[in-house]
Amino acid sequence: MSTHEGPQVSGEVTRPAGGELVTGDGEGQLPDRFPNPGLPPHRPRLADTDPAAERRVVRQVALLFGISALGTIGMVVAYFAVPPGETIGSMRLSNLLLGLGLFLAMFGFGAAAIHWAKTVMSDVEHVEQRHPQRSDPQTRSDAVAVLSEGTADSGIGRRGVLKGALVGALALVPLTIAVPLVGEVGGDWNVGKFRNTLWARGKRLTKDPSGEPIRAADVTIGSVFHVIPEGLRDSEHWIEEKAKAVVLMVRLDPSDLTEAPNRRDWSYEGIVAYSKICTHVGCPVALYEQQTHHLLCPCHQSTFDVADGAKVLFGPASRPLPQLPITVDDEGYLIAQDDFAEPIGPSYWERLK
Repeated sequence: MSTHEGPQVSGEVTRPAGGELVTGDGEGQLPDRFPNPGLPPHRPRLADTDPAAERRVVRQVALLFGISALGTIGMVVAYFAVPPGETIGSMRLSNLLLGLGLFLAMFGFGAAAIHWAKTVMSDVEHVEQRHPQRSDPQTRSDAVAVLSEGTADSGIGRRGVLKGALVGALALVPLTIAVPLVGEVGGDWNVGKFRNTLWARGKRLTKDPSGEPIRAADVTIGSVFHVIPEGLRDSEHWIEEKAKAVVLMVRLDPSDLTEAPNRRDWSYEGIVAYSKICTHVGCPVALYEQQTHHLLCPCHQSTFDVADGAKVLFGPASRPLPQLPITVDDEGYLIAQDDFAEPIGPSYWERLK
């Protein structure tokens, strides 16, 4: 056995002792070109040699396109026939049917396209030598010829079933996106309704979700209540109204409160109430830090100071949470003095910010 410290040289391939392959002529010069290994031999598929197998594959592709078309039709029907409604059950059913239809439409179309490409279209590799690209008549003629050859290889020209299935599914699939968009065009664009909620003078603050009225004496310092207006369930569109009227109420030591002069009568003995709808994108703000009096939005970490008018301390929110002015009635129950003084929730185009 002999050892060599330098590279081992054999022809035009140099292999150092470490095993790394280096090409050259042994003198440090790279060769002008490498031999073309060529294409591996083509292996025909079963559908290429067996007519029965080809027909079976065509039927499978057509079936997948048909599933896509049925999924699209089913989603459109569900969109109009099974609206979300106002109950949890109806919302779940609507979402289930829409999601199932969309899945079948997209999966069927994608699976059909892949199955078609792998089993029906030509899988013979073609080699084109590189050449300067010129925009002359001959080049355009060659391009048309290549496209024609590709069309012939795909089999769409001589397989009417596939052509019809493709056209039908392709024509229907866009409806899965277009129908919901068109349906929203005629929707409710009245942003003015965000200026008012169910809160009004004398409306009692009640616990969410039980609806039990809250006595001021039962609210201890540091406690937090999720609040809804009394009689919320009596509203015809109570879910939409709740989404606007939800409130977080906290009791602090009155000495910890910093209140603007025009809002000093909006709290009651250290009890303050603010909208739970984040002024960034409308997420529910409900994470309260008792020691710091900070209120955190879980979506994008906007942080508000409950002790100082719910002003923004951190995050993308652009303005404080709207405050609900409160007091107590003759029985000691907490009530609203009025509705919010400003629209709740995120900013929109009719607001300056």
